[in-house]
Amino acid sequence: MPEHFHLLISEPEKGNPSIVLKVVKERFTRCINRKRRLSPAQALLGNIPRSPVWQKRLYDFNVWSRRKQVEKLRYMHRNPVKRGLVAQPEEWKWSSYPSYAYGEPELVRINCQEWPLNIKQRPVVTFAGAP
Repeated sequence: MPEHFHLLISEPEKGNPSIVLKVVKERFTRCINRKRRLSPAQALLGNIPRSPVWQKRLYDFNVWSRRKQVEKLRYMHRNPVKRGLVAQPEEWKWSSYPSYAYGEPELVRINCQEWPLNIKQRPVVTFAGAP
């Protein structure tokens, strides 16, 4: 998504998920801030405020069953389609969909998958019921 991301992680062997997210956010922020450095011409314009990289809030959801894991992954993969950013989940380049659907590593790679995910191809149905 242009303004947020979804992440499905398992609890790390050491530490806790909050520390994992903290590290991810810090590393990403450093990378973005390097790209945001002002050019000499921009510096002459004066003090240009920078907006924060991350929002302060975070929504988390504990997943305890395989059914919920599949539900959350489907939501994550369908989100760009629902928002009208792409026509099919595999078209969103920042998605893990190709890894799950086809076993093909793309830009977003999966480090460890503990359960098989079977995605069934279904015809697209509109509200009127016609494909």
